[in-house]
Amino acid sequence: MDEDLDTLSREQLLAEVKALRAGIRKHRDSTGQELCWHHPALWGLLPETVVPDVAVPPWPNFLRGCLRYRESLDRQLPNAREHVGEYEEE
Repeated sequence: MDEDLDTLSREQLLAEVKALRAGIRKHRDSTGQELCWHHPALWGLLPETVVPDVAVPPWPNFLRGCLRYRESLDRQLPNAREHVGEYEEE
């Protein structure tokens, strides 16, 4: 799957690593409402192009998952600052 890396020069490999690190940092540094969204830009850093086969859970299951995710943040990051901003569509 990653055979394309075998043909890249050192400079090209460094550029690839830097692009991947930038994408991971952008995802890592997401906060507030950004945490709730899927990130196709992150997936776009991979060389293979695929159409994601996203399965969306029914609303009750989805909302329970959102609650569990938020509860896990309370356990894993108990001292995280609170983001009080509302979601606003761009």
